[in-house]
Amino acid sequence: MSSTGNDWQRFLAHKAAEQRQAGRWRCRLVRGTNDALIDFASNDYLGLANDPRVIAAQHQGARLHGAGSGASHLVTGHSQAHHELEEALAQHTGRQRALLFSTGYMANLGVLQALCDTDTQLFQDRLNHASLLDGAKLAGARSRRYHHADGEDLRRLLARADASQRRLIVSDGVFSMDGDVAPLDDLTSIAAQHQAWLMIDDAHGLGVLGNDGDGCVGRHYASDQVQVLVGTLGKALGTAGAFVAGDTALIEHLIQFARPYIYTTALPPGVASASLASLHICVSEPERRHHLQALIARFRHEAASIGLPLMGSSSPIQPLLLGEESRVMHWSRQLGELGFRVGAIRPPTVARGQARLRITLSARHDFNDVHRLLEALQRCQQEEQGQQQGQGQQEDHT
Repeated sequence: MSSTGNDWQRFLAHKAAEQRQAGRWRCRLVRGTNDALIDFASNDYLGLANDPRVIAAQHQGARLHGAGSGASHLVTGHSQAHHELEEALAQHTGRQRALLFSTGYMANLGVLQALCDTDTQLFQDRLNHASLLDGAKLAGARSRRYHHADGEDLRRLLARADASQRRLIVSDGVFSMDGDVAPLDDLTSIAAQHQAWLMIDDAHGLGVLGNDGDGCVGRHYASDQVQVLVGTLGKALGTAGAFVAGDTALIEHLIQFARPYIYTTALPPGVASASLASLHICVSEPERRHHLQALIARFRHEAASIGLPLMGSSSPIQPLLLGEESRVMHWSRQLGELGFRVGAIRPPTVARGQARLRITLSARHDFNDVHRLLEALQRCQQEEQGQQQGQGQQEDHT
């Protein structure tokens, strides 16, 4: 092997050893059709991923338009299924137009790359999703990060900004790791005061929040208040892909200049058909959201009553802040043995000392599922307390 080849092998081995030594080695879970674990880690908030009507729509879309789109949207990949879905998403969010992207990550990269350059100043919430942070780097724009959900800190940064440059404020709608909602009234007011545009990634709000599931932005805030709205199809709607919604000028600009849109094969048309069916169910069956909100209320009430370390979230994302990475991994393994799949979130996804269990509730759960999960969590808690008492007694004897 050449010296260059050896250098690369040493590099890979070194990075792998570092990751393992830090206790952060990531492993994929292969989920089978006979998986017996109750899933409290999925983002399928409305339980639509396995809805027979959504599956049937995907089959029908594939039969009509093929298994794949065959090309990018700007070549021959934009089918009637894609067009109908974009129109429905625009109507659902109260915008003039919507534009499909293959993933939410690509949507955020595409928007920031197309809108921003070295003459743009970006202001991002410190807890924004990685795709928003990476999009800023790709754009080459100067990026400042304000304290989480802190309007005063954002005002301070804007007051110091170069008034001759374009300004874009960027925030998650519902924060994916904490589950709290951005202070949109404050953000829209600040943006207007400083002649800035506001971009909201409502990936975890779409379908879940709002009377019709139009999210934390939707029709509540017009396109002259939230100029750039990003949403995903792969969470509450249960399918895959994402979209950007806004006025016609914005969407046409993205079609012309967003490289992740221009140079990517369009979503499979069957997925677009399934997403359209899912959107119709989301609007026509509000009882799914009502049931989900009842589950959230029950979980938070009972979790608080047994002293679990809840965070301030009223969304389906219910993190339990445990702090230590080893503690999170131990609880996660123990919950798996008790029949539950729960997300174990560690740095660098969250800050050091902020490791947590990320519990996500779904309309497919029932109250018994939630009760059994809480019993399992209490068992983890009691076992840990017993071990701590035992260690304390042992130290007293020594």
